[in-house]
Amino acid sequence: MSMHTNSVATSLQKDQQDLHLIRYFEALREAFDQEMTRDPNVFLFGLDVDDHKGIQGSTLGLVEKFGRDRVFGTPLSEDAMTGVAIGAAMAGYRPIHTHIRMDFMLLCMNQLVNMAAKAHYMYNGQVQVPLVVRTMIGRSWGQGGQHSQALHSLFMHIPGLKVVAPSNAHDAKGCMIAAIRDNNPVIFIEHRLLYSTEGFVPKNSYEVPLGKARILVPGSDVTIVAISHMVMEALRARKHLDSIGISAEIIDPISLWPLDMDTIVASVQKTKKLLIVDNAWLTCGASSEILSRTIEMFQEEDHVLPAIARMGFAPTTCPTTRPLENLFYPNGRTIAVKAYEMVKGKSAKAWEPPVDARAEIDEFKGPF
Repeated sequence: MSMHTNSVATSLQKDQQDLHLIRYFEALREAFDQEMTRDPNVFLFGLDVDDHKGIQGSTLGLVEKFGRDRVFGTPLSEDAMTGVAIGAAMAGYRPIHTHIRMDFMLLCMNQLVNMAAKAHYMYNGQVQVPLVVRTMIGRSWGQGGQHSQALHSLFMHIPGLKVVAPSNAHDAKGCMIAAIRDNNPVIFIEHRLLYSTEGFVPKNSYEVPLGKARILVPGSDVTIVAISHMVMEALRARKHLDSIGISAEIIDPISLWPLDMDTIVASVQKTKKLLIVDNAWLTCGASSEILSRTIEMFQEEDHVLPAIARMGFAPTTCPTTRPLENLFYPNGRTIAVKAYEMVKGKSAKAWEPPVDARAEIDEFKGPF
């Protein structure tokens, strides 16, 4: 074996040793642990972070390691506690404030929109607000109209806020570390159906840059941009499409604002077709922004406009029953049908993927 081959093999072994296969919630907990160890100004608080279930397991053991001065629960008072978080950030701390559900962040919108997002600008750069706001989205066991909403587009609309929604364990840890170190307020979105998914994650500390999308799987026939948990559904759709010879390129924006349009547009220039699958309603949403900016960028370069379609929540309040949920949310099979229609055209023979449990089980483990 040559010296070069030995060197490559040693490098691969080292990379494998530096990675471990852990779940999404464990990746978050690892990020908190490492950043709180590194920086004494980082603290974690919010409703039930010190509970025996530890926010889906993501905060378990942190109270015992760092003490109740740095990991503590709060009253059910979103507005007041968000004010505490903003004040602490302005004073030089780096708070991680946990909101169990995004639905109830509506109670602290004044604090986030008029205080946290604007302070740096209104004080001429003399004030920083290094705040991470953790928030949970998504259905689970029929949580219905007031516990299942994904309102990320509301925060994307506000200058001064960054918005991220990582879909896998690797990016969850790297994005959380980047968000904690960022001097701006970051809305960190966690879908409850992602917590148990596994991924290869570096054991050491690392950052996933905010504002950079990731091509999860390359393809040539259609670009599918999927947000949060819809990444998992898009990967399932890709398996169905592979079975009939359609190659889908799957892109995870990761960061919803800032938004990496260069990666998306470069893919669409190749495939000529763009399907955007949002984990939210379509009206005035993230899908609207991606669609409109794609068209603008194509027009600037005098390119022929691509075929574009969008999928997301049905235009009604989130339902509770499983049969209605199955109609309300996009899934791997419905995404595959839409992509098939875009590639083959409206006159093509109708096609539906077979119900195949193996195709419905898919996680993106990396490594990257």
